[in-house]
Amino acid sequence: MGMSGAEMVVECLKKENVDVVFGYPGSAVLTLYDVLFKTEFPHILTGHEQGAIHAADGYARATGKVGVCFATSGPGATNLITGIANAFMDSIPLVAITGQVGVSLIGKDSFQEADICGITTPITKHNYLVKNIWELPRVLKEAFYIAQTGRPGPVVVDIAKDVFDASLDCEYPKTIQLKGYIPRYKGNNQAVELSIKMLKQAKKPIVLVGGGINLSGTAKELRKLVQMTGIPVVTSLMGLGCIPWNTPQYLGLIGMHGVYAANMAINDCDLLLGLGVRFNDRITGVVKNFASNAKIIQFEIDPAEVNKNVHTDLHVIGDLRWALPLLNETSAQYTTEEWKSGFTEWNNKVQKWKQEKPLSYRSSAEAIMPQTVIQTISSLTSGNAIIVTDVGQHQMWTAQYYQFYDQRTFITSGGLGTMGFGLPAALGVQLGQKGKTVVLITGDGSIMMNCQELATLAELELPVKIIVLNNKSLGLVSQWQRMFYGERYSHSSTKRCADLVKIAEGMGVSGLRITNGNDLSGTLKQALETKGPVLVDVIVSETANVLPMVPPGKQLDQMIFDY
Repeated sequence: MGMSGAEMVVECLKKENVDVVFGYPGSAVLTLYDVLFKTEFPHILTGHEQGAIHAADGYARATGKVGVCFATSGPGATNLITGIANAFMDSIPLVAITGQVGVSLIGKDSFQEADICGITTPITKHNYLVKNIWELPRVLKEAFYIAQTGRPGPVVVDIAKDVFDASLDCEYPKTIQLKGYIPRYKGNNQAVELSIKMLKQAKKPIVLVGGGINLSGTAKELRKLVQMTGIPVVTSLMGLGCIPWNTPQYLGLIGMHGVYAANMAINDCDLLLGLGVRFNDRITGVVKNFASNAKIIQFEIDPAEVNKNVHTDLHVIGDLRWALPLLNETSAQYTTEEWKSGFTEWNNKVQKWKQEKPLSYRSSAEAIMPQTVIQTISSLTSGNAIIVTDVGQHQMWTAQYYQFYDQRTFITSGGLGTMGFGLPAALGVQLGQKGKTVVLITGDGSIMMNCQELATLAELELPVKIIVLNNKSLGLVSQWQRMFYGERYSHSSTKRCADLVKIAEGMGVSGLRITNGNDLSGTLKQALETKGPVLVDVIVSETANVLPMVPPGKQLDQMIFDY
């Protein structure tokens, strides 16, 4: 007897070692959900489809595995769009399996029909519409292969309702070959050797670490390189954690809200080695003035990213899991002393910058400063927690003031900047990293966007600790209005009637509130030690700014330090 299409999907998940799926049922996928019931396959019912895909995204970022979610046709599938785009921008491996109306109803504006393949074409690595059951095993195998090989990314598999119900006698493919898709793992060895020559000849080199190090899991190789050569290192937002914060050569975050030493080093270096970084606008400032005195070497898995934003003098195309070990092997032709002796003057200079203008902020007797909250969380967790954020001021303060030690410990929405990402992502992170301390740092604007997942946390008894930096406004919007729009705060206030503690408690999550700085450490410690999920509403300064800041249209050395 054959296997139904729905059974094939579940069999595929088992073969691909998927241990949890996030989703929300509907009529087009009821046959699939019936099989889930019969097989007791692990499935998490979220409160919204957007919650499901962000949870799968968070799971993938924290584990390095493919995240998987289900949704029904029409509005179920379209509710995944933001999450798909978010994963696409940050190169996160996801497989989204959606139901579609029956084959005879496709293209007829049928009830709950949407052309999900057409809609997601610009924001997926690939997508499929499956209308025949004989295609399904191959398509599923291809989907997982494409999502996790080469430059990772989301793949959508849209399956017509008929296909779930049909049956076929088949086996899940063991191997796969795709014409036109041959991910490049190894690149040009000579290009790696040339990069070492260029580094050795440089007087003021810098290593710029991007999210590719996190995605490839090559932080140990990066640390070997930095320790061996003594070259100063900076990170993009997505590269945080790949180098421990207390590494002597580490200068910090670069870009719009980068630290002084890091931005100045980029501005003054004569050679920039970019590892897994795509040089997006948030780290470059004015592109023509970015590292304008430097030769640029880019190690990148995707040829499309080379010379897209910044001109490179040398590029190495290939997986960092191949490139970085080879780079270290080639570097070893020189002793550590031979490397470091050539950069003594440069290292003295960047360390002077580091001492001249470290991160700082104004304290207040009247209000809790958000930066103090981040520093307190960092101290209480000893930097060992997995930190998840939403998007806004709290995200930037976290990037600046939390002391990260390891890869995959900072989970945030980078390229798309998605408010509402944090809570469901933290849910996925906690399921992927059971036993680890997971802390969500969010804002009073972001937490409301997917607050329904508080109930999911409570139902699953997941011990995510949610710290809300509540400044009663859309913080980053307000900051821009304060600095660049004449303090015209158009629709950026959140001084509404929403009581976050009551909302949390109403959904089964313990709620705490901090209004006095004297209670900060004790209450946060209480939250971290409390069993199960906890939300802490911290009332912070309403006018605190994320500083330093490179204003729009300025270059990296034109930072604002006070406002």
